[in-house]
Amino acid sequence: MTDSAAMHTVSVLIPLALPGPYDYSVPPHMSVAPGAIVRVPLGPREIYGVVWGDAEGAAPPHKIKPISALCDVPALAEELRQFVDWVANYVMSPPGAVLRQVMRVPAAFAPPKPLVVYAASATRPEKITPARQKVFDASAARGAMTSAELARVAGVSGSVVKTLIKNGHLTAHELPGDITFDTPDAAHHQTSLSAEQGEVASALRAAVQAGDFSPHLLDGVTGAGKTEVYFEAIAQALEMGKKALVLLPEISLTTQFLDRFEARFGCAPALWHSGLSQAERRRTWRELAENRISVLVGARSALFLPWRDLGVIIVDEEHDGGFKQEDGVIYNARDMAVVRAQLAACAVVLSTATPSLETYVNARDGRYQAHRLTARHGAAQLPEIELVDMRTHQPPRGAWLVPQMVARVGAAIERGEQALLFLNRRGYAPLTLCRACGHRYACPDCDAWMVEHRFRKQLQCHHCGHVEAVPDSCQSCGETDKLAACGPGVERITEEIIGHFPDARTVILSSDMGGVAAMRDAIERISAGEAEIIVGTQIVAKGHHFPQLSFVGVVDADLGLGNGDLRAAERTYQLLSQVAGRSGRSVDVAGFAMLQSHMPEHPVLQALASGDRDGFFEREIMAREMAKMPPFGRLAALIVSATSPDEGMAFVRQLATKIPALKGVQVLGPAPAPIARIRNRYRYRFLLKADRHAPLQGFIGDWLRHAKPRGSVRLSVDIDPYNFL
Repeated sequence: MTDSAAMHTVSVLIPLALPGPYDYSVPPHMSVAPGAIVRVPLGPREIYGVVWGDAEGAAPPHKIKPISALCDVPALAEELRQFVDWVANYVMSPPGAVLRQVMRVPAAFAPPKPLVVYAASATRPEKITPARQKVFDASAARGAMTSAELARVAGVSGSVVKTLIKNGHLTAHELPGDITFDTPDAAHHQTSLSAEQGEVASALRAAVQAGDFSPHLLDGVTGAGKTEVYFEAIAQALEMGKKALVLLPEISLTTQFLDRFEARFGCAPALWHSGLSQAERRRTWRELAENRISVLVGARSALFLPWRDLGVIIVDEEHDGGFKQEDGVIYNARDMAVVRAQLAACAVVLSTATPSLETYVNARDGRYQAHRLTARHGAAQLPEIELVDMRTHQPPRGAWLVPQMVARVGAAIERGEQALLFLNRRGYAPLTLCRACGHRYACPDCDAWMVEHRFRKQLQCHHCGHVEAVPDSCQSCGETDKLAACGPGVERITEEIIGHFPDARTVILSSDMGGVAAMRDAIERISAGEAEIIVGTQIVAKGHHFPQLSFVGVVDADLGLGNGDLRAAERTYQLLSQVAGRSGRSVDVAGFAMLQSHMPEHPVLQALASGDRDGFFEREIMAREMAKMPPFGRLAALIVSATSPDEGMAFVRQLATKIPALKGVQVLGPAPAPIARIRNRYRYRFLLKADRHAPLQGFIGDWLRHAKPRGSVRLSVDIDPYNFL
């Protein structure tokens, strides 16, 4: 194009950590609109990007390259582009890095290829061998199939099928490349709700029907039937032709949830999580972009899918730390779901039995509409909770369970019920040491102890994944039979309980006990009553429903209380309340929980035992408000890491000299991170504490403009940090 005035240029955002969009010219034969997905040259390669708007730069026309191709996929909606920009500004990540969350499935940017299937034609070969007959029999029984499927079902080689195709004895038919997802039916099965449930369900239906942004807290005790209530909000969206997104913290383990969804709506929802194959992710992304998925259940990244016509977003177990993305683009999906709903002008429902303090305060102060479910569904009762003082009631030597807890497990088994022992510590023991020389087995790449996994005969670092075989002798002094496992993990508790009840069927539920498929299988077996004793980590608190579970024993109720974390008390209360709430969820099974503790007088444990949740929250709120900590103040963390401690410290010192002065913002540090080395990278932290309305992002932006990481140095910003390690 020689007439530069006539050249149409647009800005294209590329899904890389670049400072902003790049300008490209639009070829004369091409018409693009904002949101269009295009392929553009970038250096020596071509890459996908999204048209973000008309170009605003003043680059010389001869330096502007043309767009290579326009992808045959619907353009990204304006509200999604606004969401990308909002998230980027808030969490202080390059917008291209946020866009990468949207564009992780490039195979979906082209229409699916038609699927070619084959069926038997009217003609038959002159000679019908046994193998050929198997093919015709399979075709008659199963109908049209791909050539590979036909060979597999018939039990013949691919060459037999190819010959029949070549000679016209199998006829080809083209089918659409993707099978459309089933559409949930809002009227498939009307759930019987209690009066309390019905009142809340009506309020949520009205909020969805209003078709405007409204945030809601669905606050119900464990077993209150919150899922059935928010299903009614989804039903309302479906009746209006709108879409629904459900976010779950552990989507890969939610067999029970999916069964309940199918019973209510007649089919399974679409899914989105890291366990899907690339083909499944491509199909789901494409179908959603084309507005052909009505309900999707997903992990936190489902917020960045190409939604249109959202009617409601549900965040189940909104308090769960699994909604915080800790690497790459660091964000909290709970908070971003509220923003996404605001941009989509739809209702958002935060559902939990133990609200996060931020959500609790938002509801208390009227920013969110609060809905309470105070009773369990049906005649089921909340469990009784007993505290055991380990200072006066001690386990036998070499054991970790007090006699009264073992007795409770035995009583549950005798009644034909189930017992759960909870310890939030994976493996067999958190530390292995030599009794001869005192050597402790530490990770070579992290400042952390190696955790023994006795069932796998391995030592493993739970920060970087480094694995070693359990040694026969001490690597320091060479002594044999001197290695001692210190402290308990779930494997050690399992060993102890099997010693008491060798004939009971015992199952471990832990994230590293065989992968997602094995975990899902274990949950299904427990739900079916095929285990008497469950020993588990925090994975057992993820909303599972075990009808025959009557007793929960917490091995170490103090475990999360002493780490100095801002949210230590809140998290411990939430976790232990959720774990205890697994018991007694059926009408005919009474629930009981026993918590072993060396400090039963702690306010968290007293609140659990007395059932005074709101009193505990009010005390936490008072302490946070006095200290101007979230949600009454703001925090941010700057994490610097480097392969050399000198290089990292030099950059940290440089940063420290350039801290701007701003009233209402205090910078603490720098200091080595509590875990100072992970994956052989040395880590340093600044912690920023700010007044609630202080311009924190602007302050950080001004500060970081004066110091750019070089060499091996990396710098990440965590707005509203949850992890202080």
